[in-house]
Amino acid sequence: MNFKAKTKKEKVTMIVIAACVFLLVLISIFAGVLFPGSTFEAIVNNSVGKFFNIVDFFTNNYVKILESLSVIFFIWLITLLMTFIISLLMKKNSRSETVGTILRSMIRYLAILVALFLILSAWGVETRTLLAGAGILGLALSFGAQSLIEDVISGLFLIFEKQFQIGDVIQIGDFRGTVLEIGIRVTKFEDINGDIKIVNNSDIRGAINTSADLSAAICDISISYSADLVKVEKIIKDNLSDIKSRIPDIIEGPHYRGVQELGSSSVVIRIYSKSHEKKKYQVVRDLNREMKLLFDKNGIEIPFPQVVVHQEKPKAE
Repeated sequence: MNFKAKTKKEKVTMIVIAACVFLLVLISIFAGVLFPGSTFEAIVNNSVGKFFNIVDFFTNNYVKILESLSVIFFIWLITLLMTFIISLLMKKNSRSETVGTILRSMIRYLAILVALFLILSAWGVETRTLLAGAGILGLALSFGAQSLIEDVISGLFLIFEKQFQIGDVIQIGDFRGTVLEIGIRVTKFEDINGDIKIVNNSDIRGAINTSADLSAAICDISISYSADLVKVEKIIKDNLSDIKSRIPDIIEGPHYRGVQELGSSSVVIRIYSKSHEKKKYQVVRDLNREMKLLFDKNGIEIPFPQVVVHQEKPKAE
């Protein structure tokens, strides 16, 4: 139950308890300032004051704190500078953007690791101890975080083998989406509904890069068996150039490919063209529209399923 749903009495009780705890913390922190040299100060400092004696903590360790803050600031500044340089060096295309994303991720992780080492050194932890701890941590990760290591290695292979890049449309099993970001550990995709799918790099197997080449945009349309096929073919071929001019997303075609199927109630003919993957479905919609308008203009019937019922006449008595 959240705070708004509680009764007035419960709210008052919670506020009083929180205020008391807050007041106790303040007294513990500032006991030496408010009650210097008193018995109350000694009692507080020897009990709860041990946990909240922030004044003494800052007084005794202000040099280490300032050194730690300086390390954080300079590491942040260097990281910012390096990411800016990478952004300038990378050309504005999918390949460079992908490599730049990986490099920026690696710099961030490396910066955090270096900052952690320097801060621990500032607080008196020996370098040999840090290196030994890093070795133990690496050993533990090699056994307990094998999936993480596998994700990182798979991410590097995705980049350097140029399997796909940012902006490509990828099919993985039943999922189809556009690559938004390729990271060291995960890759982000956006599907046709705008939903973001995050996939571990090691789980990307059997991916189909549909953006590697032009994609087929196919329009299958039916005509009745009673239609003059030769005449229909001539009408289609004579109008293909006009159709292309009205659909600028078509890169190759459209071409008339002939009879695709002899259906149960119609003859299916095929119009074939090529476009960029992201435009493919819209090109199919536009082709369907143009063919419908062309058939209507020339009186070509597009059949639809019909049911013929034969009713038996009753026998005369």
